[in-house]
Amino acid sequence: MRSLLLLALTTSALAQVGPNYERPATAAPPKFKGVTWRAATPSAHLPKGTWWTVFRDSRLNSLVSAATANNQQLKAAIARFDQARAAARMARGDFFPTVSLPLSAETQQTSENMPSPFPLNGMRYDGPAYNAPLDFSWELDLWGKIRRQNEGARADAAMAADAVHNILLGIQAEVAVNYFKLRTLDNEMRIVREAVGWRNEALKIAKARVQAGAGSELEQAQAETEVATAEAEISALQAQRDQLENVLAILIGTSASGFNVSAGNGLLSSPPSIPTGMPSDLLERRPDISQAERALEAATARIGVAKAQFFPSIKLMGRGGFQSGDIDILFEPTSLMWSLGPSISVPLFSGNKNRWNLTKSKAVHDEALANYRQTFLGALADVESSLSAIRNLGSQADAQGRARTSAEKAAQLAKTRYEAGTSPYLDVIEANRTTLTTQRATAQIAGQRLIATVGLIKAIGGGWDQRMPTPLPATTPDPEAKNLDQDKPGFFSKVKGWFKRD
Repeated sequence: MRSLLLLALTTSALAQVGPNYERPATAAPPKFKGVTWRAATPSAHLPKGTWWTVFRDSRLNSLVSAATANNQQLKAAIARFDQARAAARMARGDFFPTVSLPLSAETQQTSENMPSPFPLNGMRYDGPAYNAPLDFSWELDLWGKIRRQNEGARADAAMAADAVHNILLGIQAEVAVNYFKLRTLDNEMRIVREAVGWRNEALKIAKARVQAGAGSELEQAQAETEVATAEAEISALQAQRDQLENVLAILIGTSASGFNVSAGNGLLSSPPSIPTGMPSDLLERRPDISQAERALEAATARIGVAKAQFFPSIKLMGRGGFQSGDIDILFEPTSLMWSLGPSISVPLFSGNKNRWNLTKSKAVHDEALANYRQTFLGALADVESSLSAIRNLGSQADAQGRARTSAEKAAQLAKTRYEAGTSPYLDVIEANRTTLTTQRATAQIAGQRLIATVGLIKAIGGGWDQRMPTPLPATTPDPEAKNLDQDKPGFFSKVKGWFKRD
């Protein structure tokens, strides 16, 4: 018995069936288009930073902070992580013996032919039986099955943690994107309201010209049409803004009926500059890539679990305690009983279940490998698309700025010529329409540039610099920001402390 135990312990320390996990190679480019990069070896758990502060907008800071604290989708992901982590800790228990105390009191009748060290001659026991044993069971990990099970459970927990980070990053990016869309609409509505103002002025001039006999009712009707069209456009823009407010309310976990974002008064700020010297493989910090890799690691470990099913399983079984037919003498020395010995289970026939289970485990591994590589390729494409959008939107903004300047000049010339009676009112209408179109397009491109920057930050898995600037204080008290900063106690600290827990 002692030799068997020593052999089992020695074998369990050495043997481990199944492949060890090795990170698969990925075809990462040495650099991305349009940006100078430096070499680096990032980690999936590098700090993501408070990346949204690069936009230096206190209201955006408040919204992201509120979403981080109160978003229900994020809370559900944290709960799933807690489940996976608990499962991983439960799996550790398989390394240790199981000891139980199955107390029992029963009436029994023994067999006349039961095993006995002396002849029973037809005797049997018919009466009460009291048992107070300690049951002991310990499966020896001869082939590494338990170790592989623990590897898989730990990978599942890490995958759930990465899923939390992925959802968190997605929520923060979605808040920023919708916020900039809302601010773009604010700018468009401001431009259209200004257009309503000067169209009303044009309408007054047209009416005055009709009364003076210098103009026609056609000109007046055209001016009235332009005013009404602009007013209708304000209502359409306001409907889009209300929808964006409702989306933001859901993201920050509050009721849409009691939530509002006050209208912005100024122009959107320019997007932050992309610094040079960013690591070309910084996107490997992306939580979705790390999540896919953890799924591959778990699938690799479970190949070993499937292979271990082909080998014998050995358990050390033991029982010791007291047994008596009289409860009054149950704990007397004479009632002591014990048994100890190995239990060996050798798989002889399973209808090929073990073989097909191994085939299934390998197929799951192949699927996880393909998903990992596909996720990595998608990440590369996301970065390239974001860089292209930022680059081209910058050029588009320059050209659109020149077009707006020219359109405003043309509108002023058309107005002067109309008032002088050298041009028809139709020229004024066309010039004003072109001006309004170019002004709105300028505002839209400004918002798209900020949104494209958010897309790049999300594509590389967070901020490009861990040393993010602190947000600027609001120049005036903002009641909205004050309310949104009141996070639920302890929740945000829980988010930041995920990986500090063992």
